[in-house]
Amino acid sequence: MRPVIPYVVAALLFGLGVYGVLRRRNAVLVLMSVELMLNAVNLILVTASAMPPLAAVTGAPAGAPTGQVFALFIIVVAAAEVGVGLAIVLQLYRLRASVAVDEVPLDSHGVQGGPVEAADRDEQVGAS
Repeated sequence: MRPVIPYVVAALLFGLGVYGVLRRRNAVLVLMSVELMLNAVNLILVTASAMPPLAAVTGAPAGAPTGQVFALFIIVVAAAEVGVGLAIVLQLYRLRASVAVDEVPLDSHGVQGGPVEAADRDEQVGAS
């Protein structure tokens, strides 16, 4: 098996994912781009694991599924990332009625009526 084709496909997938993360403003599309990058890494791991020189260098048996095991762990982490990411996006949509990444407040006082502002209001009432 020639590893050139899977490596080129993985590079294209990773490049497409990086482009999506840097250019997209929608949080759901950014999460999809991160998934593309993770799948590109999975493809590289599985391809590298299938190559005979890798088994000779690492000392692992010739048929050891090391790349496949790492790919399985990446799939598990990606599933958890999607769950947490979509929960954050849904909460952002409830607060802002938009999932645009550019509109996300990065300071602690950006959300009106949020928990930070309520805590500040409680401190002001207690101080007076």
